[in-house]
Amino acid sequence: LNLLGDVKARVQDKLGVVDFPMPQFILLGKQSVGKSRLIETLAGETFNFISGTLGSRRPTVLEFRNMPSAVKSRWFVRNPANQQWEEQPINEVMRIVGVMHEECGNDVKAEPIWVRIESAGCVDMQIVDLPGFRDFALDEAKQALSTKIEQLVLSFMADKNNTMLCVEQANDAATMSSLQRCREFDPKFERTILIRNKLDKYYSDLTSDNVSAWVDGHGDLPEYLTRFALTLPFWKEGDQPPKPFRDMIDDKTMEDMNQMSQKGLNPKYMSSIGFKHFASFMEKKIEQMFVESISPVLTKLKDFKGTNAKDWTDLKTEFTETDPHRILSTTRECGVSFAKGLVFVMEGQLGLDYSVTLEEELQEFHQFHRTNDSFSKVPTQEFAGLGDYVEYLRDEAKLASFDVNLNGGAQFRRLMSEVEIFLRFSEIAVETKKRDVIQARGVSMSSLTWRDVVVKLLGNEAHLPLQRRVRYVGERIRWFFMSQKDAVLDWMTKLEGRDDKVFSMLLPQAAKIINQNEITKHLLYEAWDKACSRQLNHFLELFDNMLTS
Repeated sequence: LNLLGDVKARVQDKLGVVDFPMPQFILLGKQSVGKSRLIETLAGETFNFISGTLGSRRPTVLEFRNMPSAVKSRWFVRNPANQQWEEQPINEVMRIVGVMHEECGNDVKAEPIWVRIESAGCVDMQIVDLPGFRDFALDEAKQALSTKIEQLVLSFMADKNNTMLCVEQANDAATMSSLQRCREFDPKFERTILIRNKLDKYYSDLTSDNVSAWVDGHGDLPEYLTRFALTLPFWKEGDQPPKPFRDMIDDKTMEDMNQMSQKGLNPKYMSSIGFKHFASFMEKKIEQMFVESISPVLTKLKDFKGTNAKDWTDLKTEFTETDPHRILSTTRECGVSFAKGLVFVMEGQLGLDYSVTLEEELQEFHQFHRTNDSFSKVPTQEFAGLGDYVEYLRDEAKLASFDVNLNGGAQFRRLMSEVEIFLRFSEIAVETKKRDVIQARGVSMSSLTWRDVVVKLLGNEAHLPLQRRVRYVGERIRWFFMSQKDAVLDWMTKLEGRDDKVFSMLLPQAAKIINQNEITKHLLYEAWDKACSRQLNHFLELFDNMLTS
């Protein structure tokens, strides 16, 4: 218990682990159902946690350690600053717990308070005492606090490593609201233990005719639900216990068992009556749970060790590669590897996260150029908008792989098919008149053919529309390469850990630096986009030169 408890506390403190696979018991129920007295009974002595005027607002992890040779109990609190146990007098422990609750103000905290008790009278176990459910709030502030407490408790209930000790008053099973909350997270009650407290209040209602049915829940409790009915020691508030607390525990256990036996309770139910039976069950249960958890705990710790070793190596690499004296050369080296990565992505790679259908690609392209009117975004004015063009490509042109998610070279091949269809709509949108033809033929010293006339007419009327469509082609290609940055980085990142040795190890190393260093990534992406824009300008310049030559 000590070893695994310390491991969990240290790991959760340093790594913020929520799903650490070590079992623990969580105590829950409404206010005033006897949770505090149950904790005292498990500890074997009385004490009173002071949680302020607003009550408990954070979990308290109580570690009970049975020390048969102990003459008196010893109390410890784990210091949150260094995670070390510090022995304190019981009154000081109560004060520290109160201060930690008051730190919450009108809020709650998920970080627990850790308290350890070592004595000859306590049960060997660990339990998490959670704030109680609150059915009534006087004002909006208290209602908000009540809601936060409920959310905190429900988060613990949802953790499958937690076994729920549900405390209810020993009344009819149909009225147990906390048990119903447990059912929502544990429908088969595989990790729920019901504790029906204040059994003595119902002695007079039980007879030989109904006692067994009452213990069984009158059909409202499933057979597979582990349950106990018991009475805890009590005395008038403000008075001192009439006898030693441990003797009172034994007396109440015997009273419960004698009363239920006299009422004629079926012997098969007697093992569920009284605190001593509950304590014996809990000691065996926690031993079983911890034995079963050893292997998952070791597996989790090995995973943490491997992850931390990898993170340490990554940090050392980043520290070395991002040295101010090397940052420029490192960025350039990453750029070279990144450019090589594009070649492999264009050749076709499987399993990349970035991939789009043609419709998604066109929507992203139009969104990127929503304020750019320098080129036509649909082939002709007959298309009302992008939706009409997409519908034409899918239903009439039946473009191959229209609805397939693609990236890299396959996406580029589909893009070229799309822009080819786009250019097929190129035409002269004005009527050619007789006067224009005569004017274009003119008089020449050499022979002037009708071919020359047509060239003149096209040069006058077709240059601007064709330029706008060719710019569309150029912008589509530019946008395609700009959009491949994430696909290239994704592919390079996924090379890490592969043993095929087909690709250079410089590729995943460069990806790691790019992912970890925002400056390098920004510079590389910016240079990439500028190169795409520069190539677009060269493409358009070549085409303009061809038209005017």
